[in-house]
Amino acid sequence: MANTDSIFVGGGGEGYADAQQLLLKYANRHGLIAGATGTGKTVTLQILAESLSNAGVPVFMSDVKGDLSGLAAAGTESHKLHGAFMERAAKIGFSDYSYDAFPVTFWDMYGESGHPVRTTVSEMGPLLLSRLLELSEAQEGILNIAFRVADEEGLPLLDLKDLQSLLVWIGQNAKALALRYGFVSSQSVGAIQRRLLVLENQGAGDFFGEPALDLEDMFHIGADGRGQINVLAADKLMSAPKLYATFLLWLLSELFETLPEVGDPDKPIFVFFFDEAHLLFDGAPKALVDKVEQVARLIRSKGVGVYFITQKPADVPEDILGQLGNRVQHALRAFTRKDQKDLRAAADTYRENPRFDVEDAIKEVGVGEAVTSFLIKKGIPGVVERTLIRPPSSQLGPISAKERRAIIDGSPVAGKYETVMDRESAFEMLAKRAEAAAKAAEEAEAKEEQLEAREREYQTGRRYSGTRVTRSTSKTTRTRRGDTVTEAFTKSMMRSLGTKTGTALVRGIMGSLFKAR
Repeated sequence: MANTDSIFVGGGGEGYADAQQLLLKYANRHGLIAGATGTGKTVTLQILAESLSNAGVPVFMSDVKGDLSGLAAAGTESHKLHGAFMERAAKIGFSDYSYDAFPVTFWDMYGESGHPVRTTVSEMGPLLLSRLLELSEAQEGILNIAFRVADEEGLPLLDLKDLQSLLVWIGQNAKALALRYGFVSSQSVGAIQRRLLVLENQGAGDFFGEPALDLEDMFHIGADGRGQINVLAADKLMSAPKLYATFLLWLLSELFETLPEVGDPDKPIFVFFFDEAHLLFDGAPKALVDKVEQVARLIRSKGVGVYFITQKPADVPEDILGQLGNRVQHALRAFTRKDQKDLRAAADTYRENPRFDVEDAIKEVGVGEAVTSFLIKKGIPGVVERTLIRPPSSQLGPISAKERRAIIDGSPVAGKYETVMDRESAFEMLAKRAEAAAKAAEEAEAKEEQLEAREREYQTGRRYSGTRVTRSTSKTTRTRRGDTVTEAFTKSMMRSLGTKTGTALVRGIMGSLFKAR
């Protein structure tokens, strides 16, 4: 459709002849795409991404099944659904329907099916990281202490080994920290370390590090005026659902914190599709849900539209659901009492249409058909309609691995994120402090041995010859009365360095006793 202020979604009304359009002016008022598996949600995502790109709006979406990679290739007349697509286009009045490919950038947390996407531990923050690790309240408190100490000591937390080494130090200095931050349980520190190990085994180690994602690389608009479609390969990532949901929430939070206020733009500057949205809210603590609600409420003034994709509207908390002004509801199945309750709740959120019963329509719409409601003038919800969704212009289904690789290699960001950086951060800085502390302890013990040798010579009345006297093997390891706490701790630590355990602890030696001034 030729309109530049709206997106043609499909045909509704009698004979599906009435154009159902999403006004670009209200596209940043967020939305919901819901429906049972196999009812056409993916195609709806595809046609919305196409239309937003044509309107010059960059888009982010996760590709859970691999189908959305087809956006990078044009549909063809040889496709088995070509005839059905043409027939549908004519039926709904989609007169300028044609096949086309769109500008796509592929991203992949694991760096296999797209450009690597990373962030640092510091940018993730303690709240989201606690959610990702499923920490208890006490464990989350210790994680907050770790982030505070890192800030105060100037220790950059870039990757997982930075956080792991800092937690080792916190465990070793728990008593000193307790005076300022409260009790630090070594058991809780150990529990966090185990969770980090599990996270690392899931491949999250590839996600934390540098170079971190530059959001500007997702906002590219081509010379032809079309917005970039950013597709995250999520088929493998879905095997770690907490990591998937936390990553998307982190990206949404980064958009919120980074972008400036733009007021009420004529069209969004970015649209974010949150697929499998139920994973975000399943078992989420109230603090996290409140954060999502806050982001959803405020980010629209920054020109960002957020669209949640899930099976049932009930998967989204009511406070957030109430902010989703644009709705595309594909078929819902109501086999149980709970399903029927969810169906009634979904129907109650629409502005009624006297021509049909909304609840019945949600049960009856076929594949590629949906019950829709879009914001109209002054941002009020439009009357609900049964809508036949327009056919996609891009390829239906995934592209080949060879085609994907060619697109990745020709991307504007090709080569920018592929090589991992490992600059000096908390891990290296703690290791240097540990090395310095070990050297200082060794020198202190050598001086002590010299002093003890002189004292023994004096006691026996022998003249000191200047030769170093070997320490007696019968000497106990008890702390001398004159030892300071620092000296006692130093000698004890140095004795342990000869064992395997002591060697492993060297990396974490640091703190108020030996830290660099």
